Amino acid sequence: MYAEVLIQYGIKYLDKTFTYHIPDSLKDDLEVGMKVKIEFGKQTINGFVTNIKDSTDVETKDIIGIVNKDLKLNDELMQLGKYIKDKTLCTLVSAYQTMLPTALKVNKDKEDMSLKVKYIELNKDIDTINEYIEKNKSRDKQIEVLNSLINGRVLKKDLNTSAVKTLLSKDLIKEVIENPYRLEYTGEIENKYNLTPEQTKVYESIEFDKENTYLIHGITGSGKTEIYMHLIDDCLNMNKTAIMLVPEISLTHQIIQRFYKRFGNKVAIFHSRLSEGEKFDEYKKILNKEVSVVIGTRSAIFTPLLNIGIIIIDEEHTSSYKQDNNPRYHALDIAKWRSNYHGCPLVLGSATPSFETMARALKGVYTYLPLNVRVGTSKLPKISIVNMQKEYRKRNMILSDELKDKITDRLNKHEQVMLLLNRRGFSTFISCEECGFTYDCPHCDITLTYHKTSNNLRCHYCGYTVPFSNECPNCKKESIKSLGLGTEKVEEYVKSVYPLASIIRMDIDTTSKKGSHDEIIKAIEDRRVDIVIGTQMISKGLDFPNVTLVGIINADESLNIPDFRSGENTYSLLSQVSGRAGRSTLPGEVIIQTFNPDDTTLNFVAKNDYMGNYNHEMNIRKILKYPPYYYLIGIKVTGTNYEILSKEVTKIANYIRKHIDKTTICLGPTTAAIFKVNNIYRFQIIIKYRKDDNLFKTLHEIDEMYISNKNVNFEIDIDPLKI
Repeated sequence: MYAEVLIQYGIKYLDKTFTYHIPDSLKDDLEVGMKVKIEFGKQTINGFVTNIKDSTDVETKDIIGIVNKDLKLNDELMQLGKYIKDKTLCTLVSAYQTMLPTALKVNKDKEDMSLKVKYIELNKDIDTINEYIEKNKSRDKQIEVLNSLINGRVLKKDLNTSAVKTLLSKDLIKEVIENPYRLEYTGEIENKYNLTPEQTKVYESIEFDKENTYLIHGITGSGKTEIYMHLIDDCLNMNKTAIMLVPEISLTHQIIQRFYKRFGNKVAIFHSRLSEGEKFDEYKKILNKEVSVVIGTRSAIFTPLLNIGIIIIDEEHTSSYKQDNNPRYHALDIAKWRSNYHGCPLVLGSATPSFETMARALKGVYTYLPLNVRVGTSKLPKISIVNMQKEYRKRNMILSDELKDKITDRLNKHEQVMLLLNRRGFSTFISCEECGFTYDCPHCDITLTYHKTSNNLRCHYCGYTVPFSNECPNCKKESIKSLGLGTEKVEEYVKSVYPLASIIRMDIDTTSKKGSHDEIIKAIEDRRVDIVIGTQMISKGLDFPNVTLVGIINADESLNIPDFRSGENTYSLLSQVSGRAGRSTLPGEVIIQTFNPDDTTLNFVAKNDYMGNYNHEMNIRKILKYPPYYYLIGIKVTGTNYEILSKEVTKIANYIRKHIDKTTICLGPTTAAIFKVNNIYRFQIIIKYRKDDNLFKTLHEIDEMYISNKNVNFEIDIDPLKI
């Protein structure tokens, strides 16, 4: 018998299977989807078995061994990998790699990352033990060990090593090794809450055992999560499983606690902040069918649950569901595929659905389910716009007088405040007042950001870092000045204005340490924090009943991004963060600070008018031929040699124009928004199309042309979220 093996290298010219002979010792154990060790050239590497057959015409080597008999990609995931390859034009092994946690990826050899805990327990009856103690009263350490074990086993590390060794040799005690999971819920289980009439209507509209996509368009605080839990409860009662995706790691603490309290240890969690061992444990629970519910971020959509009864994507509009690097899949697309495979409903939820999703819902492609009322007595917050042009004349560079007064009022009432600035760091760039020198990244086409807490300048693209100095490296004068605004600078200023307040900052820099997300959220929940300053990670899904004021420091930040989605994304961000205010009995208020108080998008936010913003933006997109009226493909052509790259990208654009339909639009080539990243130059081509049978064939042809070209890298992004 022979196996077709896909090797571990994600190189396009090796994106094919190689045939190996299956030795007699492996015939009974080897299955499709298993990871095996093989000899490839002069190297010993790993690969996935994609097929097993009886004969072959080629000369073969033997498979060396199976890496892990307990782990294999099931039939569904094997098929899904092929779909991802065709959809994103990636290599097949890259598609399979992205489905697995780090410890289990194809190029990893470690078979078992289970936690091993060693216990010592008695190996003889109590009479034998007492007899030994009576005869050996002088052996204090041994007797101490035996006495400690009479009431039950004890951790080996807590006992005297030499005494344990002696007693083991006498067979009076024995060592027991257990593999407990690192993440276990030990709290109490709570009953489910009753749904409101509006929630009930939405809940009862969702049909099981039928492939269909539903959009729950619920305002912030309308109780979408409780509907999700009712649906999952029904799913488990039918002996089926469920996947629920959340967009941010910052959301998992609150969501996980709610789901643990409802479903206990039927829940597995999956996100990038787990350790390798924790991911291994959670994946093992799923493989062993010990859990029925998986909750996590984007990668959780690939977990090997069987018999899926429902898939839920919360905050479906969020860009974090799209992977930026290869393979550039969107979790929503994968969820649709798995929903089709299992014949189960897919539920999307958001207060600000993406325009593509809303367009499908309004056309009847998805079932539209609105939630227009907050649960309980809470009301949507009052939203006001402050003109920062007037405030600047009063030297109010960060907080307006109105926002400062509101913060003081909330602090006096012992209520909490959230301040949003979607830019981390202390200042966005550093410049010399004398000669105009600016600190640019030597590897990227971007300025360095100053981080005061570490006193360094950092590139947020490649990670390049240099110490900060007041002396200009160009004119040698101490005239370096920080310009722009980041969360660190806001934090420093707010502390100076409110020295008695407890202030915490929540951004990538303060949450990079394991467990730091949970610590910050717990501190806010326990009301040990008065003011929270953060980036967009504070905007979605978090529920703090005592937050009654939200201040948006610079609402123009996201509006000024040169992207056709900037209006949609700005509305979503500001609306979501506004929804953090007034989620309980206390009324909420939002202050939006802007230099453009008449801006259409900001005024739609102030009126909580999602549909107004949707219709406004859709009119523009229709004229300019952007999604959802046209599909998009982003092509990046990258390399280290500018001259070669410039010529090749022009050839590629000309080839595309020659072979596509007349209705398809090819824009470019142009330089990418950030032209150089980590010493790699980047050009881009944008394609807009509606229906073009030649387009994907053409892109495949170009992809084949550049497979072995070492100077040019050809990257395709289907339905890009950023251009």
